[in-house]
Amino acid sequence: MALLHPDRLFPAHPETRDIARSLYERVRDLPIVSPHGHTDPSWFALNEPFSDAANLLITPDHYLFRMLYSQGVPLQQLGVPDANGQQPDVDPREVWRLFAKHWYLFAGTPSRIWLDHVFQNVFGIDERLSADTADGIFDHIGECLAKDDFRPRALFERFNIEVIATTESPLDDLRHHDTIRASGWSGKVVTAFRPDPVVDPEFEGFNDNVDRLGEITGEDTSTWKGYLAALRNRRAYFMERGATSTDHGHPTARTENLSQDEAEALFNSVRAGLEYAADAERFRGQMLTEMARMSLDDGLVMQIHPGSFRNHNEWLFRNYGRDKGADIPMATDYVNDLKPLLDAFGNERDLSIILFTLDETVYSRELAPLAGHYPCLKLGPSWWFHDSPEGMRRFRSQVTETAGLYNTVGFNDDTRAFLSIPARHDLSRRIDCGWLAEMVAEHRIELDVAEDLAPKLAYQFAKDAYKL
Repeated sequence: MALLHPDRLFPAHPETRDIARSLYERVRDLPIVSPHGHTDPSWFALNEPFSDAANLLITPDHYLFRMLYSQGVPLQQLGVPDANGQQPDVDPREVWRLFAKHWYLFAGTPSRIWLDHVFQNVFGIDERLSADTADGIFDHIGECLAKDDFRPRALFERFNIEVIATTESPLDDLRHHDTIRASGWSGKVVTAFRPDPVVDPEFEGFNDNVDRLGEITGEDTSTWKGYLAALRNRRAYFMERGATSTDHGHPTARTENLSQDEAEALFNSVRAGLEYAADAERFRGQMLTEMARMSLDDGLVMQIHPGSFRNHNEWLFRNYGRDKGADIPMATDYVNDLKPLLDAFGNERDLSIILFTLDETVYSRELAPLAGHYPCLKLGPSWWFHDSPEGMRRFRSQVTETAGLYNTVGFNDDTRAFLSIPARHDLSRRIDCGWLAEMVAEHRIELDVAEDLAPKLAYQFAKDAYKL
């Protein structure tokens, strides 16, 4: 019995479903453009076999282990490393058994859809995961992972990935990207510039990070001028290794447009460790504007991912560190917070800024009108908590009337779970084809228009927006 129904996620009405099927056939086999994510470049550089099902699918994926944690399962029992990178001494088979025992928790979630896709289409599994089937599935996946066909580069090619972008700190030497480029392998893996550790005064080790930035670049980062020069230096270094974008995970969308004297004084304050929380927020805001100014010069596409209260669980952060499933969406202001940056650069056609949100209340009120007006703005797709069937439908229905489709950027899987990438893109393509089919069935657009739009939403918009 197959885990996946061929008509999954398509509209229920037969005539509309037929239109969705025909649109989907046009896009199902298009190459995958994965323009922003968090896969580990060492996988593709070293091309070593993945070890086992638990360490591949569960331990690194906060989408999965946060659900079990919410039900009282300790992260230690799931093999999650602590804040010092120390991995607990647990048997991967026991981790898998524990996960399988709690598989019922994922009913109705996108994680269930993604993993069923992985089980069936990647590993050829046609039985449902449960406590009874856990060992057999664990062993089957282990046997597959031992084969050369399941090494990272082979899977990259099998998934029909045209290009994938990873995300690195300015302090990363990008040696894995250098290894990939020198290997002669045809797979295209590029980096993206994520400057948060050196532009956020509240990021752990900020001052040490900025000092290290100066050492790497040979610039004097004790001065505002030298600090900006060092950031330009690293952007160029990343671009040499394929980067076409930057990424900014600030708590809010606040921007500033301070005078050079004001910006320098604020920099000196935060470097001296005298800042208050308000000063840290002002500095982050100024740095978004500085990054936009640099993007005008070097052409890097800017991504702004605000609106997450990072590491909300203080105990978990102290003991397990970042990215452990405790980030929580919060209300975000775009109209007021972006105005200083837009006053400076909003009308620049050569600047490209992609906005994301975790606050769905701003779709039609703020984001769609902004992107539907300013030449520099486009809207990123449903992100993180809303990377789901209903989240994608809400996004399309609320932003299209004002922003249109050509002010959006297609799909962006934004994941570290490598094997789920084709599952996520397939889900997005099915949802978009279903949404277009309903537009056709309601006589809001013609079929030939939908046939033109489907491959753009699935492939071309992302490739164009990220200059890939």
